[in-house]
Amino acid sequence: MLQCPRRLLLVTLISAAILLASRAGSAVAADPTGDWRVADGVANIRVAQCNGSMWGVVSWEQTPGGRDVNNPDVSKRERPTLGMLILIDMKKKPGIDQWDGQVYNAEDGKIYSSTITPTGTDQLEIRGCVLGLLCGGETWTRVGPPIPLSAAGTAKGAAKTVGAAKSGTAPPAAKTAGRSQPAGGVGDICLLPDIARFAH
Repeated sequence: MLQCPRRLLLVTLISAAILLASRAGSAVAADPTGDWRVADGVANIRVAQCNGSMWGVVSWEQTPGGRDVNNPDVSKRERPTLGMLILIDMKKKPGIDQWDGQVYNAEDGKIYSSTITPTGTDQLEIRGCVLGLLCGGETWTRVGPPIPLSAAGTAKGAAKTVGAAKSGTAPPAAKTAGRSQPAGGVGDICLLPDIARFAH
């Protein structure tokens, strides 16, 4: 008779341990900060938390020297794409691991309503919609670790291995026409003017 209560207690303890472990794992998986390779592999986006919202900028380009040529504002068409704001003021949805905000699409120069959702520790799903009807998206792959917050509440730059592929090998600098681009050249994205004016 004593064995049944002991087995029940053992099963209860094991179940509680599994539940706690899965919650701890989902907390790690839910962190969208860090560097992410876009679906077509042409750029990395650094995502950081700046005063409670997630923001993302281009942190690495396969071909350095890109310009925002499709921007409807003619005065911005010569601005570099490296360091350009992509994810804008993404706020966490209550109760789920998803953030809502806006995304800038450099391919057409438009801003869309957007969500980001971590799917495991190494993938981030990005969805953008026009007027809540026409929606599309893609999945980004993690290439840099999550970014811890500094004491001031801004995100420090990711590790110097930014741009490293999952295998651990990727260019510390991309070379094009005799020029090289250091990986992770954007540093603390919370200090970039386009983010600082909203986030501070």
